[in-house]
Amino acid sequence: MTKVKKIPLRQCIACRELKPKKEMLRIVKNREGNIFLDFSGKAQGRGAYICNGEDCIKKLKKQRLINKVFSCEADDGVYAAIEEEYFGKK
Repeated sequence: MTKVKKIPLRQCIACRELKPKKEMLRIVKNREGNIFLDFSGKAQGRGAYICNGEDCIKKLKKQRLINKVFSCEADDGVYAAIEEEYFGKK
């Protein structure tokens, strides 16, 4: 009898879909209050997950979801930095 490995699922804060953790991006708020994308998935701090897709990244800024998830007032620079990290420098 082989043991089936359970795949950890996380819910996207934009589209609310459950997906495997490895397919998603993690947004972290650390103790200093800095908010950033965590590509390693291991950074210290409170984490939230978002789909690795353009639509969800855009929805993040449009609906100001970081403010809601982390119960803080994230300025536009935080959203711009996340978009820049995701889309690359244009």
